[in-house]
Amino acid sequence: MHSYKLPYLQPYKGKATRHTCPECGTKESFTLYLNGNTNEPIHRTVGKCNRESKCGYHYTPKQYFLDNPSPLVETWHATSEKSNQIIKKNEPPQPPGTIPFKYVERSASYKSNFVRFLCEIMTNEQIHSIGENYALGTTKTNEVIFWQIDMNGKVRTGKIMQYNPETGKRIKHESGAIDWVHNKLKKSGTLPQNFNLQQCFFGEHLLKIYPTKTVAIVESEKSAVIASVFFPELVWLAAGNINGLSVDKCQVLKSRKIILYPDLNAFDKWSDKAQILNSLLSPSLLGRAGERSVRCSNLLENVAKQVDKQNGLDIADYIVNQIRKVPKSVEVINRYSPQLNSLIKKNPALSFLVNTLDLIEM
Repeated sequence: MHSYKLPYLQPYKGKATRHTCPECGTKESFTLYLNGNTNEPIHRTVGKCNRESKCGYHYTPKQYFLDNPSPLVETWHATSEKSNQIIKKNEPPQPPGTIPFKYVERSASYKSNFVRFLCEIMTNEQIHSIGENYALGTTKTNEVIFWQIDMNGKVRTGKIMQYNPETGKRIKHESGAIDWVHNKLKKSGTLPQNFNLQQCFFGEHLLKIYPTKTVAIVESEKSAVIASVFFPELVWLAAGNINGLSVDKCQVLKSRKIILYPDLNAFDKWSDKAQILNSLLSPSLLGRAGERSVRCSNLLENVAKQVDKQNGLDIADYIVNQIRKVPKSVEVINRYSPQLNSLIKKNPALSFLVNTLDLIEM
């Protein structure tokens, strides 16, 4: 029987051993995990960003193997668990670290540059509904805070990002494009240095508020916020990045119907993930005629041009582009339900979106 060596972080041997972080995009800041037997990278996304206080990205081999199961993975996982059995035998699972809700309340504001951008394409009523549903916050420098609040109403952390108020695009600065509330509070001494960060979906708290709605999952918080206004019949969550659709994070989705809306550069990866989630989360929901509870939408794949795929556009990009193109007055077509007709009266672009993306009412 072969013995399997555990994965390890690539030792530093010059700039060639430090790579571009898949989360924050900073060059020469990312350390890959190597396969203990082959000494080759496990995957380009499996590793740790060295900018812990500014990015904090850490995708472990264990999480990767859970997300991408295979016979080899099962062998590694069993070997890994056995080697750690003595160390972890008497250690109970640590609960996720949480942040006092008062920080969410203190940050509540519509003054971020991200909301300024939304004001160009939405009504005040829609902006207010976003603020209420997602508890958007603002920093003193007008960055937006996307709070991660779990199913139990506990605050896990907040992602801090700056946006261009005219284009709605993220702005990268010297330290990167992303900061985190938990890192700021650790620096100030408010949170302990061993704060146990366990991220959840952005918008996860809405699952309890809307227990019967179908769940839609996108990569970015921006996409979830924008799509929630134009397609309110769904509960919109954000995974945070292409690898944010982890098995652990998805445990809260058991017994829910789920539609994945990946960015154009993530369709294959999320299609594979949909199959895994169906087998792990919903064996009892395969239901009538083999109906699955998790499916990956290909609507963007069907309408995308090659340049769109190269740029990795997401559903929010299409929504914003169509809103800016549509005439101010669009006749409401009676083939829609009264509820959708009412929404179209408030948002003329919605009719154009439904037709362009070939969407259907649920």
